[in-house]
Amino acid sequence: MADVLIALGGNVGDVRATFQKAIANICGMTQAALLARSSDYATPPWGDEQQARFINACIEIETSLDPHALLFTLHKIEHKFGRDRPKETRWGPRTLDLDLIAYDDVRVQKPELTLPHPRWFERAFVLVPLAEIVPDRVIAGRSVAAALAKLSSAGIERLPDLN
Repeated sequence: MADVLIALGGNVGDVRATFQKAIANICGMTQAALLARSSDYATPPWGDEQQARFINACIEIETSLDPHALLFTLHKIEHKFGRDRPKETRWGPRTLDLDLIAYDDVRVQKPELTLPHPRWFERAFVLVPLAEIVPDRVIAGRSVAAALAKLSSAGIERLPDLN
């Protein structure tokens, strides 16, 4: 079984309800165990800043799927919730974004998949929720907490838990 970190994001529709359903789909479709789920965070948009704030979260799962099969399944789930990757604007509005951040200590460098995620340590909107659930996790030689300490988390706010 592999220990996997996945980042969730979105800024279209009821994102928090989408997260709940998407996490259930991830666990069901990958036969994964949910080990941890961060809080939801409202975050400033990245890239194209002329759009609504995003909501971001991270989960840690345990799965026996290989990285490519897992990525394929994550893309199927995104599509199920209205995402159309080929037609969307890069860093634009989306209903659901699922990024594979780390898969054990596996390193992959292929056009369709890079592990660990090549920009995980540059993005506070990923690091803040990751630090909540796995602050001491070392990814590509950097701990999550140490990577977050080098970034500003200005504009990121933890949202109240859903009842």
